[in-house]
Amino acid sequence: MSNDERPVPQRAASDSKESGTDQRAPGWEQAIAQAAGQSGLGALADEETPTGKALFAAMGGVRGLCETILPGLVFLIPFTVLTSIQQPWAQQWAMPVSLGASVLVALVFTLVRIIGKSQVTQAVAGLIGVAASAILALLTGNAANNFLLGFFIDAGYALAVLISMLVRWPLLGLVIGYLMGDGIAWRQDRRKLRAMQVLTACWLGLFVGRLAVQLPLYFAGLTVALGFTKLLMGLPLYASLVLVSWLVARAIYPPKKPEQASAD
Repeated sequence: MSNDERPVPQRAASDSKESGTDQRAPGWEQAIAQAAGQSGLGALADEETPTGKALFAAMGGVRGLCETILPGLVFLIPFTVLTSIQQPWAQQWAMPVSLGASVLVALVFTLVRIIGKSQVTQAVAGLIGVAASAILALLTGNAANNFLLGFFIDAGYALAVLISMLVRWPLLGLVIGYLMGDGIAWRQDRRKLRAMQVLTACWLGLFVGRLAVQLPLYFAGLTVALGFTKLLMGLPLYASLVLVSWLVARAIYPPKKPEQASAD
């Protein structure tokens, strides 16, 4: 998901002072805090209610949504149309036209970010991913391989999340802890640790669920069905889990009342 560059929320910074967290944190802690601030949850960290505007910002706004959805959609539409035409020329051009359109869209988004001097790291990473997937599909002659890289990414995320749970350092705990200025202090609270484990397990379920549904379609050669499934299990599920994560974070770290804030 592509998000415009934004600093770590002020709540996290101020709360870290209140809790006695050293602002001169080690490099790895600073990296986690920065990554947390730029995540989808970072846009919701200061919100007291899950407004549609805040959730829309967490998804990256109009640009982020377009960068996420359009490359896959631009591949899927012409591929579906051309493969439905029972003509040799249509079957021959279905894959190169669809893959070329997908890469072109990703390239345009990257150029727009470069020209606008906005954050380009995620756009470039997206372009590399789209181009690599297209090359793999063309080299193998199998359009379904356009989605193969995504399987490895989901599997990598699932493995990382699972390992973090097994060693009792759930990744969602790190993200929420640094967003809320709690650092890693939440690990000393059994209730918070348990909640972070459960929440991280939900994200594990997302990645494993994608693989469980999409891999059978891939091995069956159902490219069109696979493409639609990836779109449906992409942004909608991601947005839902971001909202659930926000609700859990607010339950664990309720906003301070005015009298409590003044007392501190």
